[in-house]
Amino acid sequence: MTGEVAVLGAGMHPWGKWGRSFVAYGVAAARAALTDAGLEWRDVGSIVGADTVRGGYPGYVAGATFAKALGWQGARVTSVYAACASGAQAVNTARAQILSGLADVVLVVGADAAPKGFFRPAGGDRPDDPDWLRFRVLGATNPTYFGLYARRRMAVHGDTPEDFAQVKVKNAAMGVLNPNARYRKRVTAEEVAASAVVADPLRLLDICATSDGGAAVVLSSMEFARRHATVDPVRIRAVSTVTPRYPNTVLDLPDIATDSAVAVEPCHDTFRESIARAAYEEAGVGPEDVSLAEVYDLSTALELQWYEDLGLCGEGEGAKLLREGATALGGRIPVNASGGLASFGEAVPAQAIAQVCELTWQLRGAAGDRQVAGARVGISANQGLFGHGSAVIAVR
Repeated sequence: MTGEVAVLGAGMHPWGKWGRSFVAYGVAAARAALTDAGLEWRDVGSIVGADTVRGGYPGYVAGATFAKALGWQGARVTSVYAACASGAQAVNTARAQILSGLADVVLVVGADAAPKGFFRPAGGDRPDDPDWLRFRVLGATNPTYFGLYARRRMAVHGDTPEDFAQVKVKNAAMGVLNPNARYRKRVTAEEVAASAVVADPLRLLDICATSDGGAAVVLSSMEFARRHATVDPVRIRAVSTVTPRYPNTVLDLPDIATDSAVAVEPCHDTFRESIARAAYEEAGVGPEDVSLAEVYDLSTALELQWYEDLGLCGEGEGAKLLREGATALGGRIPVNASGGLASFGEAVPAQAIAQVCELTWQLRGAAGDRQVAGARVGISANQGLFGHGSAVIAVR
């Protein structure tokens, strides 16, 4: 186990389509997190920005971009990019700076102004870029991948489109209770089934949107938290940023090939399973200790897969766990009490940080009508393109 760091503050800019710069969303989230922490910007010794690639050149230096917008005050600055795992990489970087003694207080910020429609590569030819290749060679947009993965679950585990629809129903019911969510309307299974087919068997309401939004957390050393008179703060106990191992027995886009099993024995777990396992091992807890989970529900079928990858149930038992009501608010292990990406949509650099915000509020007992009773341990999980693992375990 590594040392813990305290989460002194959490803040967000509501998700939506606001037509403003990602910088505006990030600054709003940062100021909200600082206010929540009871600190001023001048108290921050380091800022870590999760990069917004599509925002143009400033996005590539997101840490400095946010620092400038908040007002130059000499803080250390770092920018990170790991696609959808950027937020977790930023949290991990901040934690490392604190544990190494480089800074007592670190502000972590991520924000995005996402394009309309599904994500696609920027212009130009990049034949050495696997993300570019999967669009140009395979024609595999993100919704195509989501549909293929849903088909795999149907074939291997017997999941049904009705099971997938119930994930949306569950998350929409929790998103109604979250003032930061973009979509705050209950949805029925019949409405999911009546929405347009996007990538069979998934329909429009099975797939998350692209959104604008921002999220930020203020992290500190435990010593600073005590000096700041913060009693029993939420603590980050583990951050997993592992990479896959060859050979991959279950393909994940943008991968379009694997190493041969002739030379390398297959791993005993998949990439997503290894993300959670590394976090559990570092934190010294197991799935049985978890009070709630925030997972990366790019599609309804992918949420079911995360149940199994996090060890919340056995292989192929995700739909059963859902049908039993275990992952709903009031169930044994609520998943995506925030409403998930089903209610928020993707704001890529912000979403892993937003998951930590939700864990923080839940562990404080400050999540309002969506509060998970008795929450003590929370885990977040997602993954970024090109083999970026992302999981955070927070405790109180």
